[in-house]
This record gives sequence, C-alpha cells and structure tokens, in this order.
Amino acid sequence: MASPRFSILFVAPSRIGDAVLASGVIRTLVDEIPGARLTIVASALTAPLYAEVPGLRRVIVMEKRPLAGHWIGLWSQVRGERWGLVVDLRGSALAGVLRPRKRAVHRAGGPPVHKVIEAARLLKLEDAPPAPFLYTSPQIEARAETLTRGDTPILAIAPAANWVGKTWPAERFGLVARDLLSPRGPLAGGRLMLLGGPGDRELVGSVRAAFPRDRLIDLAGREDLLTCYAALKHARLFIGCDSGLMHMAAAAGAPTLGLFGPSDERLYGPWGSKARTVRGARGFEEIRAQDPRLNQQLCHMMELRVEAVLAAARALIADTEAQP
Repeated sequence: MASPRFSILFVAPSRIGDAVLASGVIRTLVDEIPGARLTIVASALTAPLYAEVPGLRRVIVMEKRPLAGHWIGLWSQVRGERWGLVVDLRGSALAGVLRPRKRAVHRAGGPPVHKVIEAARLLKLEDAPPAPFLYTSPQIEARAETLTRGDTPILAIAPAANWVGKTWPAERFGLVARDLLSPRGPLAGGRLMLLGGPGDRELVGSVRAAFPRDRLIDLAGREDLLTCYAALKHARLFIGCDSGLMHMAAAAGAPTLGLFGPSDERLYGPWGSKARTVRGARGFEEIRAQDPRLNQQLCHMMELRVEAVLAAARALIADTEAQP
C-alpha cells in the first residue's frame, strides 16, 4: 500500500469528451492507491468534472499560451512537489523534468484504438480497460433526483456539438423526440430532457418549443456538468451528436445512441454495453476524403435520415428493456 502522502499528478485531456473517456484511469488510481493525494491538470472546460474526486488536493486549470507558455507556467506550479506518479495523457515532457518515482506518459504512434483503450494503456490495463466514471456527491445526486422525479420514462437529447460539421439539425431531433414520446411510441407518455452548454440555449429552442412544460426537463445551460451526469443516470434513452455529453450519458449507464459523421466511431464511439452509433450513407473515411482537414463549415450530418435514427433508437430501447 502506498504512503498516505503519495502524490499523483494527473494531466488530463483538455476536451470534455476525451476527459470523460479517460476518467476510468482516475478511478483505478483512487481504488488502487488508497490515501493518495491527486493534483489534476485540466482545462477550464473539464475542471468541473473533477470536483468530487476522492483524495483531490487541487485542480490546476491550464489554458493554452503562446510559445508553450502554459507548460512553463504549469511546471512552475508543480516543480516543488515530490511526485510519486505522473500520469500525462497529453504526452508532454513534464514528467521528464519533474523526475517522479514513476511515470505514465502518452506516446503517439502505433495502430489507432478507441480512446478508452488508449488511456488504459498508460497503466498497462488495455486488456481490461476501466470504463469511464465520474465522481459525484450526495448533494449532486439529490439535486438530480429532484430534477428528474417522476414515474414516466425520460428521453435525453443533446443536439449540440463542438463544430457545425458534427451537428445534426435540431428540428430532426424534435421529430425523433415526438415520435418516441408519442402515444404509440416506445416511450409513450414520457418526458424530454434537454442538455447543452450555456451557448446552446438557442439551438435547443426549437426542440423545447414543441413540448409542453410539464413534459420538459430543461437542463441546457442551467446545470453544471456533474449534475447533468447524475441526471442522465435516470434517462431511459439518450440521443446526441458526438460530444462530451454523449460520453457522459454512456458513463452514467444510460442507453446511448451517438450520431456520427465526420468523426470515427471506432475511436470515439460511446463506451459500454448499452451504447450504439448510427451514421448516414458515408463512412468516416469517405467524409475525410472530401474534407481532409475536417474543418470546412459544412454540416456532414445532413444525410443522416430521421428514419435511420428512429430505427436505431427503437432497437436500442428493445435491446436494453431487460438490462439493469
């Protein structure tokens, strides 16, 4: 067993989705090194994900600066500690200059694998990769229970993505929600949970307008990430674009349907036995051939039809009917 003063520096990914996919590594460290003190390096976006990690000493928010100034600034904050372990998912030279007792640093190269497996490799756990997991508190769980209280099933939807190329039109989300929640739908009489960040309120507006208030759980831009994660534990189904919220839904154990286009589901698909993906006629490689840098302001999701999403959603509901 490690000393109670065993210090771990964990350099986490800067994007929410990647941070969630790597979160099982943190859980492994907490479970395997009782009493360890964790310092987690995060971005402003991902820092809230770590607020309830057991043994957390501090979260250092690192924002990118010119000429790698952010790494120099980080080094100045952590150089005085005697680190037992440095885990660096960003693959920097930090562990080399800090000289910890042990280090686990991401290295580029090799055949591409799912990001959960890639993170697990750092601790040599790729044969049994730890599933994504976020820590909450009793207060957060109680808040989520209050927000979701009721006996009818919850369909959770997150229509936003981090760029237009990955975004499925909001009106199509509305059509899917109306069908699934209709009197003849598999979630008949259920409620609609809307999720997104503060900047997504307008995007979800067209979906929100199509449902009466007593059937809405509107969390978009209103609740923090961990509360949304806890609320997703109560969802019967989640549908969303490739995004951090999609990965949070899968980590929460909600049956999760990810809508894909200009990203590779083999690397970024939602993780777990209750997770599925659906895409349009073109595969990822076909899209990348037309948009090599994946930076054109084009919506690559337009070819994904409502009927295809509905079929995948209904199949996932049926597949998970008897699962705990």
